[in-house]
Amino acid sequence: MQDRRTALPVLFALGFRPMFLAGSLFAVLAVPLWIAALFGHVDLTPAGGWLTWHRHEMIFGFGIAIVAGFLLTAIQAWTGVPALTGMPVLLLAALWLAGRLLWLFNAPLWLLFPVDLLFLPLVALAIGRSLWLARQARNYPIVVMLLLLTLCNLLALLGLAQDDFALQRHGAVAALWLIAGLMGLIGGRVIPFFTQRGLGLNEQVQAIPRLDNLLMAGSIFVALLMLSGIGLRPSLWQAPIYLLLGLGHIVRLLRWHHPRIWTVPLLWSLHLSYAWLALAMIAMALWHGGWLLGFSQAIHLLVIGGMSGMILAMISRVSLGHTGRPLQPAAAMSVAFILINLAVPLRVWLTIPMPLTGFWLASLCWAVAFGLFVWHYAPILLAPRPDGRQG
Repeated sequence: MQDRRTALPVLFALGFRPMFLAGSLFAVLAVPLWIAALFGHVDLTPAGGWLTWHRHEMIFGFGIAIVAGFLLTAIQAWTGVPALTGMPVLLLAALWLAGRLLWLFNAPLWLLFPVDLLFLPLVALAIGRSLWLARQARNYPIVVMLLLLTLCNLLALLGLAQDDFALQRHGAVAALWLIAGLMGLIGGRVIPFFTQRGLGLNEQVQAIPRLDNLLMAGSIFVALLMLSGIGLRPSLWQAPIYLLLGLGHIVRLLRWHHPRIWTVPLLWSLHLSYAWLALAMIAMALWHGGWLLGFSQAIHLLVIGGMSGMILAMISRVSLGHTGRPLQPAAAMSVAFILINLAVPLRVWLTIPMPLTGFWLASLCWAVAFGLFVWHYAPILLAPRPDGRQG
C-alpha cells in the first residue's frame, strides 16, 4: 500500500512505522544470536567481537531505533509542525539498517564509522528543527540528550578503532543511562496521561516540576560519570545519588498508581517497566555501597525490565493510536508483557546458579515477547489508517 502524499509504501508515512518494526525484528534476532555466540554456536565475528557487538547494538541498534521512531512521530503532536514523511523517513531507516549490517559483518572502520555515527545527529536535526519552528524551548533537553547519545556513540566507535575495550564500555553504558533519562522524561509525561485516558479518570496526576528536573539532571549526571569511567568503579559516595534517583522514581510511580491499572495490559505493562527503572537505580546504589556483587545485575534490570519493558508497552500503544485503531491490543500481547517481565529474573538472578538455563530461558522469553509484537503489529504498521487519514 502507498502513502498518497509520497507515492512510497505507507510503511514510510511516519517515523514510528519502519523504526518500530525494524527495531522489534532486530530484537527478535539479536538476543538469541548473542546467546548462541556466547556459547560458541556461531561462526561469525562482528566488529569488536561479540561482547562489544552485544553491548553496542542493544543500545545503538535496538534502543535507539525505538527512541527515534517515537520522537520523529511525537514531535508533530508536541509542536504542530508536520513530521518527516516519505523519502526522509526511508533514508533514515536505511541508514539505521546499514549501521546494523556493517557492525554485524565487521565492515572496514572507514565505512562503519561515518554510517553508524550519522543516524543520531540527523534525528536530532529533525527534532530540533520542529522545536525551533514552534519556539518550544521546554523540549530542547531532548535534543541535548540526542547529541549526548551521539557523543557516547562516538566514544564507543573510537574505542573500537583503538581496540580500547574500556572506552567502548564507557560510551555504551553512558548511553544506556541517558536512555534511562529519556525514559524518565517521556514516561513522566505519557504514563499519567495514558493512565487518565485509559481509566476514564476526570484528570491526570499533576507533575512536580522540581522532582522532574531533579530526575533529569541526575540522569545526565550519572551518564557523565559513566562516560568518564568514574561511574564504572564502585565508590560509596555515588550510592546516595542512585538511591535518591530511585526514590524519586518510586514517588512518581506511587502518585500515578490507580488500582484499576492492573485490569488494563497497556497500563500495567508501562507502570511495571517504570518500577524496574526505579529498582535498577536502587541496585546501582547497592553496588556502589558494596552490598551487591554484580554491576551486570543492575544493568540488566534497567535494560530488560526498564528500557525493553517500556519499549514493548509504548510501541504496542503508540502503534495503535497513530494508525487510528482502538487501543485494544491482541490478547497475546498480555502474554508478551508477561514474558518480557519474566525475562528479568531469569537473566538477572537465575543465570548466577544456572548460567546456561538462565541465559537461554531469558533469551526465549525476550524473543517470543517481541516476536508476538511483530506478528500482530506488522500488518498494522504496513497498512494505511482505516479512517483514511494520513500517517
